[in-house]
Amino acid sequence: MGGMDTEKIYKELAEHLDNLPAGFPSTDSGVEFKILKRLFTPEEASIARGLTVLPEEAKAIARHLNRPKKEIIPYLEKMTKKGLIYSFNIGKKNFYFAAQFVIGIWENQVKKLDKELIKDVNEYLPYILKSNIKLKTQQLRVIPVDIPIETNNKIMPYEEAESIIMSESKIVVAPCICRTEQRIMGKGCDKPMETCMTFGFAAEYYEKNGIGRNITHEDALEILAKGKDAGLVIQPGNAKKPFNICMCCSCCCQILKVFKQLDNPAEHVRTNHFASVDSSLCTGCGECLEICPMEAITVNDNAKITDKRCIGCGLCVSLCSVNAITLIQKKDIEIYTPPEDMFETFEWMAMERGKL
Repeated sequence: MGGMDTEKIYKELAEHLDNLPAGFPSTDSGVEFKILKRLFTPEEASIARGLTVLPEEAKAIARHLNRPKKEIIPYLEKMTKKGLIYSFNIGKKNFYFAAQFVIGIWENQVKKLDKELIKDVNEYLPYILKSNIKLKTQQLRVIPVDIPIETNNKIMPYEEAESIIMSESKIVVAPCICRTEQRIMGKGCDKPMETCMTFGFAAEYYEKNGIGRNITHEDALEILAKGKDAGLVIQPGNAKKPFNICMCCSCCCQILKVFKQLDNPAEHVRTNHFASVDSSLCTGCGECLEICPMEAITVNDNAKITDKRCIGCGLCVSLCSVNAITLIQKKDIEIYTPPEDMFETFEWMAMERGKL
């Protein structure tokens, strides 16, 4: 490093990551620097500062850094393999762009986890997730499981997991980072592991770097069905054409755990549905209590749903044996229309954070 101040390099990398749409906030403990030092060598940290969320060729990144292109390419390729940045090819041209810490760098480590990294990241993740709660644009949204919905409006394809899956030409599935790290720490649950699906360039990246395996549409639909049976919340990327679908449990998913701590999760989760109970049909059996990821249901004589806690996942509807719970689409004026793609999602998030 030619005598370069490595502490300064990691500080500048942390600031650079914090200027990306999803952020990388500072802490009093400095745990964020411990994480960066575990993942990036000083030279990699220095080069990573030259990437943004917009794909660029190595020659453009070299200009940002004022360094020779041939000098930085080996590091770009190595960081790609380590899951620290993203890359893809168009013809003979290679493009590179920054991975945000969440969702991105952390999830890309799913096959490389150790207890020390998990410990540090679990200490740090609440800082990121809580700092983004105030944003209107989140990285993920919630769509309902495949059940009848009481509505007079057309359900858009981007609101249906099956439609999202069938519209993709390439699908790669990977283990859930949250359930993986919880099991390594001797915690968590026994719900399905291989449930995180990626599409498009993200699928190519996951397959190329050994993070996941290629699957067919039929495989993906089977995984989706198993996830629904296990009571997993369907969370695609917050776009009409997402890069991914996560299937999450509130006992392990860091994002759902943060929302669960709020008094009003429904105001922060991007969802277009809510559940409603028909008291004339409800027997008060309590089947729906355990499956609700936000503890939105109470049962006395009948089940009651607290609207400000319901995130419209539809799990309670799928479980109700007497069909007393219905999923209802919000009014037109309340309907949330996601960005066209994830790059537009990043743009919206950056604008809201004043980082565009």
